Amino acid sequence: MGTARWEAGEGPRDRLLSLGTQALSDVELLAVMLGTGYRDCNAVELARQLLVEFGGLGGLLRVDGPRLLAWPGIGRAKYAQLRAALEMARRQALQEMGKVDVLSSPEEAGRFLQYHLGSRDREVFCCIFLDSQHQVLCCDDLFFGTLDGAAVYPREVATRALQYRAAAVIFAHNHPSGVAEPSAADRRITERLCAALGLLDIRVLDHIIVGRGNEFSFAREGLL
Repeated sequence: MGTARWEAGEGPRDRLLSLGTQALSDVELLAVMLGTGYRDCNAVELARQLLVEFGGLGGLLRVDGPRLLAWPGIGRAKYAQLRAALEMARRQALQEMGKVDVLSSPEEAGRFLQYHLGSRDREVFCCIFLDSQHQVLCCDDLFFGTLDGAAVYPREVATRALQYRAAAVIFAHNHPSGVAEPSAADRRITERLCAALGLLDIRVLDHIIVGRGNEFSFAREGLL
């Protein structure tokens, strides 16, 4: 069962076309993306069930594939649509970030990193490599899992920076707990990386910790 059983002009698809995407709730946007529900459950009700069960859009994007695929009405096609939508948003944010000086537009870096890391269910450490004009060269995921001092290797970061001929870098990693506060290990890692890259005259512009809908910036807090 899809969104088509609503009266003309009342369904979320009609509202989107007449009022624009910003007029829709999270439930309605998700219903439009899903397109159909199942048996006696229309797309809007299915969307509502998913958002309640998984704790909103962020939780839905973080849920692992098998758990989501087991939900009634969610098959491989709908799962693929959801993942594709997230990836499209991530790529668009990366393109937008690549057009600006990230030092003067830190909100672009934060927006991209929310798309890139905010939905991960394990810790990921990435580096954004920049040229001398602070334009983005690339973004690489380098380390995975519990990111203590032994898990992040300054030599690997330095090697990548030299490979891309980067003049500056932004470090970032996520906290799957959703709390974007630096741990003692986060501070130690930042100090070690800054020291290693400083020997190569590569500037560290920031270390951003991504939580659930929020970020912590070492640069903004005066910790670099």
